[in-house]
Order: sequence, then structure tokens, then C-alpha cells
Amino acid sequence: MRTLCRCAGGWAALGTLATAGGLGTLGGCSRGDGPTTAAVEPGATASCSLDGMLLADYPGPKGQLWLAGQSGPAWFCDTTELLHALLQPEQIRTVHGAWVQDMARADWDRPQGHWIDARHAHYVLGSRRHGSMGPTAASFSTLEAARQFQAAHGGRTLAWAEIRPEMVDLSGGALHDNARM
Repeated sequence: MRTLCRCAGGWAALGTLATAGGLGTLGGCSRGDGPTTAAVEPGATASCSLDGMLLADYPGPKGQLWLAGQSGPAWFCDTTELLHALLQPEQIRTVHGAWVQDMARADWDRPQGHWIDARHAHYVLGSRRHGSMGPTAASFSTLEAARQFQAAHGGRTLAWAEIRPEMVDLSGGALHDNARM
């Protein structure tokens, strides 16, 4: 089980907390229900923090990650990139907000708005719909919407807590650059 903990006014990824008796806890932290920084809409020249690709040039859900000490979000042109950044064991920076788009309401080819908390979203991995980097994690605010998308486009529906780092591995991601549907 992956846990996000609200410590010192922000979110921190704690990774897996396993003990001989089951799941462990970390004292001094309490789990909160939402981000501390609101989502914003990217400008026309917003680019991906990982590779500099313009978000507006590509289909599929986008992501934004608000980290402590930054005045604006780190943008991701693909939800898989955002999930990868959040789920890596070495990610220890305090997260003030992680947002993805609700693709039941946003247009796939030109997604705008409809931001939802990434930790409360449902995802469809392995569908036939592609984002900027090829296969992507389609994000939805409801389980029903995710299952409807899965029925139409294939893949596997998962809740945030079920996604593991190896499911959103970016190895070979450059092979998918400029993949459009």
C-alpha cells in the first residue's frame, strides 16, 4: 500500500510501509483529503517539465504537480509522466497538489479544464487511446466513467492506490514521442 502523508503543510510520498504485523504507520503525520494548492489552466506555451513538449500540441490527459518551494506547477503532457514522478521511491519533495484531467468531461484531442485530484482519480491503463507519449493513463473522477472508457477502448481500470511504479515506467518513452491518434 502506498501512502501519502500530510506533513509540514504539504503532501509527502511515503512509499510502502510494511511491517511483520501488516501495514505500519508513520507517527506525526495525518492523512488529509485534498491538495493544498488549486489546479490552474496551462497557458498556450506551457511545456512539459520532463521533455519540453508543448502541452497544447498533444491529445490526452495532462497533469500538474505543485511542489514545495515552487511558485507554479510542474506540467506534464501525459498523466503517465505525472504518475511516474509521484510514485518513484526517491521522490521525497513535499507535494502541495497533484492534478489530472477528468477525461469523461474533457475533450481527448484538445483537453482543457476539468482538473481533479490525482490521488482520488480512477485510471485506465493500457487502452487503445494514446496521449503525447503513446499509451497513457486515462484519468476519471468516477469509477463508472473509467469503466465505460475501458469498455469502449480496452485497458485495465485502477484506483490511485493500486498503481505501482512499474506500471508507469518511462523506460523507452522517447520511442513514443509524437504518437498521435
